[in-house]
Amino acid sequence: MLNCAIIMGRLVADPELRTTTTGLPVTSFTVAVDRSYVKPGEERQTDFIDVVAWRQTAEFVTRFFRKGSMIAVQGSIQVRPYEDKNGNKRKAFEIVADRVEFTGSKAETGSGNARYDTPPAPQQPAPSFTSGSADDFSDIQDDDELPF
Repeated sequence: MLNCAIIMGRLVADPELRTTTTGLPVTSFTVAVDRSYVKPGEERQTDFIDVVAWRQTAEFVTRFFRKGSMIAVQGSIQVRPYEDKNGNKRKAFEIVADRVEFTGSKAETGSGNARYDTPPAPQQPAPSFTSGSADDFSDIQDDDELPF
């Protein structure tokens, strides 16, 4: 199964850092994203997409982004059921951010090309080649002995 969302737009308000009762940092923010298609003679439509970020990603967003900042968000779509004040059952659709990046100019953000991935991608060791393997050509003296 696949659940991947990538959006780029502008923050509609300053993100605020909150802490859960267990001490986890979290922030919710809304990104204004222009639609790519414009009907002839009409104005471009904008979608306002809710995003939630946890832990270090939440701290990063609240530290470096402000209202109007251009932001790129990669994450997964989550549906959260809730009851409104009238007792009606509702659903909230939001993106849970795994990765956020600056996409505006350095002057706009004041911080250059920074990004934060959550969790950090594990480093894979480079493949090692040992002597005597099928790819070992150390015994070939010159190009005339190559098989191709």
